Amino acid sequence: MSSRIFSFHLVAVLLWCSSPVNGREIAPIEPDVNQCHGLADPVERLACYDHISGRQEKPATAVGTIDRLNLPDADEATVQADQAAVAPEHEEKKTVSLIDGVWAFDPSSNRAMITTHQRNYALLARYSTDVNETPYSALFDAYGESSGTDPLEASFQISFKTRLWATESRRLGVWLAYTQESHWQVYNDDNSRPFRETNYQPELFLSYRPGLSWAGFSWNLLNLGYVHQSNGQSELISRSWDRLFAEFGVEKDNFGLFLKLWTHLPEVDEDENPDITDYYGYGDLTLLYRWGGHGLSLKFGGNPRTGKGSAEFSWVTPPIIGPLRGYIQLFSGYGESMIDYNWYQNTVGIGVALNDLY
Repeated sequence: MSSRIFSFHLVAVLLWCSSPVNGREIAPIEPDVNQCHGLADPVERLACYDHISGRQEKPATAVGTIDRLNLPDADEATVQADQAAVAPEHEEKKTVSLIDGVWAFDPSSNRAMITTHQRNYALLARYSTDVNETPYSALFDAYGESSGTDPLEASFQISFKTRLWATESRRLGVWLAYTQESHWQVYNDDNSRPFRETNYQPELFLSYRPGLSWAGFSWNLLNLGYVHQSNGQSELISRSWDRLFAEFGVEKDNFGLFLKLWTHLPEVDEDENPDITDYYGYGDLTLLYRWGGHGLSLKFGGNPRTGKGSAEFSWVTPPIIGPLRGYIQLFSGYGESMIDYNWYQNTVGIGVALNDLY
């Protein structure tokens, strides 16, 4: 019998002696360096050396070997941790749903936080097929001038929300949001490049995650709240209204459907635009699909009784420059902005966006 084979058997006997017998623990006999040197299998040899040196971290590939040698420090918890470390890399990673990611329903999220709300974007060029000159005509007629509104302008929007309070589970929270949209006649040099229209929209609402599922769809969003919208003007070009709203959001994989319903609150003083619901109606519906980093959305709104409404299509690309994404917006109908709530037009805009809706 060769010395190598004899050393191998000697180690096996010593290790067997260290195992429990009849429920009693027998003090293990520690192998020495020469015995480790005699092991032919490189994985077993490395495990033996690590055991003698007192090294606690074991190579992931040696998990089974350590368990077979029954070394004292090969406890079950350590083996399970090492097995988890060598889990197949192709295992599917858990994805965050469209709604949960935006509304921070995860229990580990911060109770108080500030994040984006609607899209934050800058349309570097927005073209209208029919510019609305009517609201400004009385003002310019008084000065004997024409408005000279350019059909090509820029448009941008900033929108954010902050969670003021949330339950321990984060399924219920109170949010304060603000959105501001501006239309800028930046290419109208003859008229001193004015801001044609700016809309301001603060909101206060309660957000809840029902967590109900049916036919593969999950109802994960219910918002109830108050919203004010105005253009900050006075007299002839003033536009404003107040609403109570309810928003419902369901999702399935990369598809989301969002229905918002509202009721128009009467003005305390004289109503500046009493017929606004003839054009905006009492709700809107948004369909959203996320594909390969791209966000596609289609929004419908209006009043079926009057036959007046609008449709808006948006495409947001994956990031192209830092966090900035490409953004294309197509609009057709009434109410592209508050000053145009009763004006029909088609617009197309191209620019960049900081975030998508979901």
